[in-house]
Amino acid sequence: MPQWLITVYAAVCSFATYFCMYAFRKPFTAAGFQGQYFLHIDYKVWLVTAQVIGYMLSKFYGIRFISAMKGANRAATIVLLILIAWIALLFFALTPSPYNILFLFINGFPLGMVWGLVFSYLEGRKTTELMGAVLSVSFIFSSGVVKSLGKSLVVNRGVSEMWMPFFTGGLFVLPMILFAWLLHHVPPPTEEDVRLRSVRKPMTGHERKQFVSIFLPGIIVIVFTYVLLTILRDFRDNFANELWTELGYSSQPSIFTKTEIPVSLIVLFCMGLLILVKDNFKAFLINHYIIMAGYALALIATVLFTRQDIGAVAWMTLIGTGLYLSYVPFNALYFERMIASYRVTGNVGFMMYIADSFGYLGSVLVLFLKEFLGLQLSWTTFFVGAVFLVSSVGMVGTVVASIYYKRKFHSSSLPIKEVYAA
Repeated sequence: MPQWLITVYAAVCSFATYFCMYAFRKPFTAAGFQGQYFLHIDYKVWLVTAQVIGYMLSKFYGIRFISAMKGANRAATIVLLILIAWIALLFFALTPSPYNILFLFINGFPLGMVWGLVFSYLEGRKTTELMGAVLSVSFIFSSGVVKSLGKSLVVNRGVSEMWMPFFTGGLFVLPMILFAWLLHHVPPPTEEDVRLRSVRKPMTGHERKQFVSIFLPGIIVIVFTYVLLTILRDFRDNFANELWTELGYSSQPSIFTKTEIPVSLIVLFCMGLLILVKDNFKAFLINHYIIMAGYALALIATVLFTRQDIGAVAWMTLIGTGLYLSYVPFNALYFERMIASYRVTGNVGFMMYIADSFGYLGSVLVLFLKEFLGLQLSWTTFFVGAVFLVSSVGMVGTVVASIYYKRKFHSSSLPIKEVYAA
């Protein structure tokens, strides 16, 4: 099979598989659950918190699980995890509130491992940037689509908010199984891929510890900035319904998709261009510049919005573009080029799940800070303040990380290439 055809096939299958997964994760966030409280806290905040905690714990578990997963079991594991999440949505609908909060936790745990399994089919190839960009766009585009679909079921079809997540997921069960099966038939990396990007294989506990010890300062800095970025990205995603309601778009289900389509296309174009950069370390540094540019765009857009120079739709679109330009590299491309630059033994899933686990931990803590400690701020005001803080700190942290990794690469005492060469 020609290399270009393998690239297209793998990109489409991974995109479609992960797109389907989002139909089991995000539709409930399009519901408002107005007037419902538990222990004087907004019921939806409980739901989001429960799912994010499950997702977060899954990421911590995935540090070992994903990095050690054998290839033959990946597709079946993807299907099993998503079906467990769908069954949890059924029990969420059947169980009266607030007891059904538990099933959002159960829903989140298996879904947190799907990304690493899907991306494992793409890493370690000379076209990984292009395929990874297509895959990453899936969670931008699909989030808007499934929320629009879920909102439409409630507004136009009269489906209750409790049943809407289950029915939305049900529409994607068969496509999910089909695309997971197709994904399983993606050919392995070629000899040229291995030569250009290094071999990728399951990691032992010793190899994971060795990897972290070599890059510890850089990992600490970049994970810290990623935690802040995840908090902001997750807040926009989970509470888009509340933000749009405050901005005057509560009766327009299509608004979720309207803003995410241009975001998806811009991010896909920018990240896909990295395939043209053959030098791994140069591409690794460019990832830092893209991340910084994303932070800057989010910051500038928010300044313009607060000055009333741009409207709500333009602001949310630009914010989404900036956040995802910074966020998407961490979900594949940053660590892909990092491993290829230093020729380390391992896989992207290991580093990605370290970053994600702490990122979602931060997201949970912010939910507690915003709601459980009683901060009396509107969703929009809280979000605007968070953008200013995260963008500023994120740019500084990314600069520090780029300096560290550049010095590490040029260090004459660096033993990595000799010790870990493929």
